[in-house]
Amino acid sequence: MSILVNRNSRVLVQGFTGSEGTFHATQMIEYGTNVVGGVTPGKGGQKHLDKPVFNTVADCVKKTGADVSIIFVPPAFAADAIMEAAEAGVGLVVCITEGIPVQDMVKVKNFLTAAHTRLVGPNCPGVITADECKVGIMPGFVFKKGRIGIVSKSGTLTYEAADQVAKAGLGISTAVGIGGDPIIGTTTKEAVELFMNDAGTDGIVMIGEIGGGMEAEAARWIKENGNKKPVVGFIAGQTAPPGRRMGHAGAIVGGADDTAAAKMRIMTECGIHVVQSPADIGKGMKEIIK
Repeated sequence: MSILVNRNSRVLVQGFTGSEGTFHATQMIEYGTNVVGGVTPGKGGQKHLDKPVFNTVADCVKKTGADVSIIFVPPAFAADAIMEAAEAGVGLVVCITEGIPVQDMVKVKNFLTAAHTRLVGPNCPGVITADECKVGIMPGFVFKKGRIGIVSKSGTLTYEAADQVAKAGLGISTAVGIGGDPIIGTTTKEAVELFMNDAGTDGIVMIGEIGGGMEAEAARWIKENGNKKPVVGFIAGQTAPPGRRMGHAGAIVGGADDTAAAKMRIMTECGIHVVQSPADIGKGMKEIIK
């Protein structure tokens, strides 16, 4: 079992023939992901990486049955790409693009309220179900098959957590990099909820950072729902000064509960095993997993 993607996912690539789309689609195919085609307006009817190219997402979905899309489209056009995929009935959209204007994402968020589409990202590394399906830019070799789920705002810490979990003798069911922008599709709580309901996940690693209230929201949801599975938590930005953005656009302390210390306190109070360093994530999970 897993969440969001598996070996049966049929993946299309928006921005397929561009340099980023080409590079990462190649990596995804080599990993074993079932990439069924891609979209580049004006290049429909061609072949790329031995896969068909379509002018629109709707055409790609109609001809290939694609149910997952990954977006490598420049920031100015990414919001339209997300909405195009949702309008075509794609169930999961993973947007890698960084730098999408906040106003554009407000429109996307509103548009998706009436769609049956889940968005992961933007500005994220994507989603990977170990040894089955990689829809993203993460180094696949780091993710060893197992039963620990990862949800993270940080791309690099997603990889670090996976490595630490593997070194502890455990492995990954699915890892979800949700992105660190102010407005994103899937929140920490929503990803945690998916993992809590997944029969193939026995424990969860939850990685957050300063700014916003998603980690506290997720922690309180975990407590309210009986702490059904062990959760290890880590918050990046413990030395960040108030008022300064650190790394991601959403990583800025705007209030007392936005600091790393406050988030770590709330998580601890909610029964989450909080570690001080990402180097302790695997060891921490090993200590509490049954």
